[in-house]
Amino acid sequence: MHVVGIDLAGPANHKETAVAVFKKEADSLVLNSLTFHNSDLLILDTVSRLAAEEGQVTVGIDAPLSYQDGGGDRPSDKAVRSKLREAGLYHGSIMPPTMNRMVYLTLRGIHLSRALENYTGSIVEVHPGGAMGLRLKPEDRNLALSYKKSEADRRSLLPFLEQWRMKNISPDAAETSHGLDACAAALAAWHWADAEHEPEICIGAEPPFHPFDFCC
Repeated sequence: MHVVGIDLAGPANHKETAVAVFKKEADSLVLNSLTFHNSDLLILDTVSRLAAEEGQVTVGIDAPLSYQDGGGDRPSDKAVRSKLREAGLYHGSIMPPTMNRMVYLTLRGIHLSRALENYTGSIVEVHPGGAMGLRLKPEDRNLALSYKKSEADRRSLLPFLEQWRMKNISPDAAETSHGLDACAAALAAWHWADAEHEPEICIGAEPPFHPFDFCC
């Protein structure tokens, strides 16, 4: 099984769109590649190639993959935000998908996820900061609050990814938050898809308007 974590940026921002490709080996995920400057076409090419080679590909996308009819929060937004708040984690990044600053990301998330369904039925919306923060002990959760702005704190999170059995992640992954978030997106997707694990939070899909689970 391959697991692909995607830290998505807006449709015109390929530079900051990071894609981490992991392969499951025994009880670990091993990083095969971490790339930036990813267009939708390049992401589709990556996933379609993996599907042709291995068959099973799970994709975790850090972006809204649906929106609420009438605007505002989806039920999943409210539920995940509440869980993160209870844990003392940053929850302000979970914004209504139709909010002005989110709308282009939502548009790309919806477009990409539906295109990816041509190659895999295993797609989940994820929140990388929550995936890391909720797995940290309370005394370490300050790292999940500050890693977006601090490379030193991002590097301090790498040993925890190792503890969570994510292998071969080099220090270069911590140079920007996008690389680290792509790896954490894969962590959340792995625990969602693999029967040997379970996500820290998982809000179930509500088809037809919200066709994907939202998990950390």
